[in-house]
Amino acid sequence: MPPLVGRWTTVGGFRVYSRVAEASETSMPPIVHIHGFAISGRYLEPTAVRLASHYPTHVPDLPGHGYSEKPRRPLDIPELAEALAGYLEAVGLPRAVVLGNSTGCLVAAEFAHRYPERTEAAILVSPAGGQHNRPLLRGLVQLARDGLREPPSLARLAIPDYVRFGLVNSVHAFHRMIRYPTVERLSHVPVPFLAVIGARDPLVSVSQMERILRSPADMDLVRRVDAAHAINFSHPESLARIVDAYLRGQPLPELMEDTQIIATKANEEGNERV
Repeated sequence: MPPLVGRWTTVGGFRVYSRVAEASETSMPPIVHIHGFAISGRYLEPTAVRLASHYPTHVPDLPGHGYSEKPRRPLDIPELAEALAGYLEAVGLPRAVVLGNSTGCLVAAEFAHRYPERTEAAILVSPAGGQHNRPLLRGLVQLARDGLREPPSLARLAIPDYVRFGLVNSVHAFHRMIRYPTVERLSHVPVPFLAVIGARDPLVSVSQMERILRSPADMDLVRRVDAAHAINFSHPESLARIVDAYLRGQPLPELMEDTQIIATKANEEGNERV
């Protein structure tokens, strides 16, 4: 989607495809959008293009996903975080905002733990994983329920990506997501971060997110009233406005009528995030 253009980059010996836009407002930090499990970055484009006029934008397909080259076996979450670090280095980004969806949130959190000095801020949209999605059968039922709540046009993007990734690999990737210690990891993210969740998302637990809010983490939490899991695709305009307000240090509660602020720490401090 314009103004994004396709580029190829070599990361750790693998050819990685990404969608890139250079912003005219060069004072703002770059944003790297991180996709979920088994899928490419195509479904992140609607939000990415709405931010691209103000923020340098990168939407890579991490190794093994989308158009990018496949390793011999699918990478786990820590390995994907290292691949993200390799991508940033390859394209010359010393620091960036990492904006993940679903499993991409876990990759972003893992990256922030390993490289806090390279993380401007983290924005976690529908951070799944952990006890709420276990056992595997329960998580798969949640995934199926969410599919019925997403726009039908998402399936036209996602199904070819899942087929390309492979059914067996997709199940393994989903299993790694639900076994990830989401609450523990997000409770100790060493950078400021914003979590955005949908009220109709069966894969994310509000109580789990509230536990993180009670932790030492410097976290803001927004609950989007009418969204399911793939907010980046289904509600790109609203999400882009939330992200932009957060990064500019603007008050989130006054942003829009259909968004509920569960809790906020950063806005009480009144500090800009970038």
